[in-house]
Amino acid sequence: MRFLMMTKDQSAGGPPDEKLMVEMGKFIDEMTRAGVLLATGGLNPEGTYIKSEGGKITVTDGPFTEAKEAVVGFALIEVRSKEEAIELSKRFWQIVGDGEGEIREVFGPPQ
Repeated sequence: MRFLMMTKDQSAGGPPDEKLMVEMGKFIDEMTRAGVLLATGGLNPEGTYIKSEGGKITVTDGPFTEAKEAVVGFALIEVRSKEEAIELSKRFWQIVGDGEGEIREVFGPPQ
C-alpha cells in the first residue's frame, strides 16, 4: 500500500535547527534503507491554483491567504498497512515537534 504523508506550513516555528536536521536525516536514511521511502521533498507554498468550471479554466498564482494550510512537504511511502503509515508519521512528528499534516492512501498501479 502506498501513502502520501503531507505536512502543512510550519513557518511560525522558524527554520529547523541542526539537531532536528540530523535526526530527520537519520529517519530518512532508515526509511530509504528499509525500502519504505519512495520520494520526499518540500513544496513551495506559493503554488498555482487551477480551476475548471463550466468549460472555463482559471489560473491564479499564489501566495494565497490560506497559506498556513498549504502543504509544504511530503513523503511518498510504501508499507503493508495504514497502521504502519500512521506509526511512521508519528515518528516524524516526534522528531519535528508541533504541527499538522495528512496521510492519504495513493491508488493506482504499483511503481
